[in-house]
Amino acid sequence: MKIPEKVINRLSLYHFILEDLKESEQFISSTKIAGLLNIDDSQVRKDLKYLENSGKCRVGYKTQELKKRIEECLGFKNKRDAFIIGAGNLGSALAKYDSFKDYGLNILAMFDKDPKKIGTSINGKEVFDFDRIANLINRLNVDIAILTVPRESAQKIANYLSGAGIKYIWNFTPCVLEVPKSVKVWNENLIGSFLQFTNDEIERS
Repeated sequence: MKIPEKVINRLSLYHFILEDLKESEQFISSTKIAGLLNIDDSQVRKDLKYLENSGKCRVGYKTQELKKRIEECLGFKNKRDAFIIGAGNLGSALAKYDSFKDYGLNILAMFDKDPKKIGTSINGKEVFDFDRIANLINRLNVDIAILTVPRESAQKIANYLSGAGIKYIWNFTPCVLEVPKSVKVWNENLIGSFLQFTNDEIERS
């Protein structure tokens, strides 16, 4: 059964909660998960039905089992290699986030065009000249790129990555990319998330 993207996002949030509570709570209810995320508990139960993991009436779900089931359904054990394109502040921060490995994402290296950054290392990830990326995509069989470059160069680089064999682009740039149908783009809208937060605050005031 294909799990919708919005459900995948919520399941990953449920997993964060289960990871924190796996040692202290043997069971967890949909009500508690919903309360921690400020959503309706019926939504939590609906999402968990995709896992084919039933809870016990008035008891809840077994925390460890539910955590494991989410990992199985979302493919945490299926390791995927990726490159970060852009070794600026955001790219460097992502390279330092070691927890990606817990969810199956292995960042192999970074790429940039700045001579001052090329040859350096960030959290064990070497920064290579961008001109080498096509060769390394082919040699290492990498099909995921995390894009953290300035807006003005994002489309040009996306075009190049698509032609070089990248099939998935995690786009952190403030730019809507045009790519071939064979390439899937996931846009991380940081500004949009911030504006949702601020608008929520305005509505409450």
